[in-house]
Amino acid sequence: MSEGFSVPHEEYAGYIFDLDGTLVDSMVAHYRAWRMALAEQGAPEEVFRKPEFLAHGGCSAQDIVASLNACYGLEMDADAVAARKRALYLELIESGSLEPIRETVEFARRMQGRVPMAIATGSAMPGALASLKSAGLEGLFELIVTPEMVERGKPFPDIFEEAARRMGVEPGRCLVFEDADPGIEAARAAGMDWVRVPPSERLMDEE
Repeated sequence: MSEGFSVPHEEYAGYIFDLDGTLVDSMVAHYRAWRMALAEQGAPEEVFRKPEFLAHGGCSAQDIVASLNACYGLEMDADAVAARKRALYLELIESGSLEPIRETVEFARRMQGRVPMAIATGSAMPGALASLKSAGLEGLFELIVTPEMVERGKPFPDIFEEAARRMGVEPGRCLVFEDADPGIEAARAAGMDWVRVPPSERLMDEE
């Protein structure tokens, strides 16, 4: 387990990467899309400010809406809000290319073709593919696991366990790269070592 992007020296049989905030500097676009989608729903201004957004990093959109409904006594339709947020996100990243996160991507490129690798993301597949394309990372990963493929999203271990299964690697021999607490909790629950990717400065500056 490592904080601040320090990769352990030991060898692993498989590497699993979160996507947003780990491989691609996309968290500002996600945050803005959430704020717009929730405003359209008439959610109060205090709902899902940045600390709450960060605390839900890596969780599926439907799970986030369910959590907000429970916390604030709202009755938003999870599927409808998730779809609208996804559409807004895709619009935002079409207007300007996303930047890859250099340290993580450099490591993935070094491991490409040598060790099995996978992405395990809280984003649905269309958003994940769009993020990779926007950051110029198409073709780097052959295996992408998204919430649609598992019963429970992060912080439960299901998505990492499914990634390990599809790679053909024992969970205990995998190393996870993550930027968010729910993802690290999921990695721990899966019995995997993990590396924390530091948060984007752009996100820290976002209001």
